[in-house]
Amino acid sequence: MVVGLIVVCEVAFWVLLAAGLAFRYVLRMPRVGLALLLCEPLLELVLFTVTAIDLRNGAEPDWKHGLAAVYIGFTVGLGHSTVKWADARVAHRFAGGPPPVRPPKYGTARAVHEWKVAGRWILAAVVATALLQAAVWYVGDGQTESLRAWQQRMLWVIAINLVVAGSYTLFPKRER
Repeated sequence: MVVGLIVVCEVAFWVLLAAGLAFRYVLRMPRVGLALLLCEPLLELVLFTVTAIDLRNGAEPDWKHGLAAVYIGFTVGLGHSTVKWADARVAHRFAGGPPPVRPPKYGTARAVHEWKVAGRWILAAVVATALLQAAVWYVGDGQTESLRAWQQRMLWVIAINLVVAGSYTLFPKRER
């Protein structure tokens, strides 16, 4: 049930995003579009609630519950930037907005950009790790190895992003 709900939430995220942007720019109904975009966090609330109820009803915590926490974390960390990214492109394409800003290619500006990207990924991993820890405490003495394994994966996400962003700081790409 949890995996199916994760899939439904992912599909609903993109449907709400497309519908919100379509109402906002194509149909020229910005308030309706904004209302649809503001419904995005409700998906995570539903997923969080269903996962907690599933665990409370005695389900053994496994990879599905961990995946739900990771999905919520990544939506918290990356959802807003994804919506902004899509909004800039749709505004340019359908509403005569300015072209989307491209990330800088060189030097300190590129390093700053990479640290911002890493910050979003790290936020996602930290939120996921916190939700996983809350699930471990919620379950108590149950089998929590799968949740702990997800926490380790989130530590890898943090480490990789620190290495990537740090490499742009220590070894900045220079213009030819």
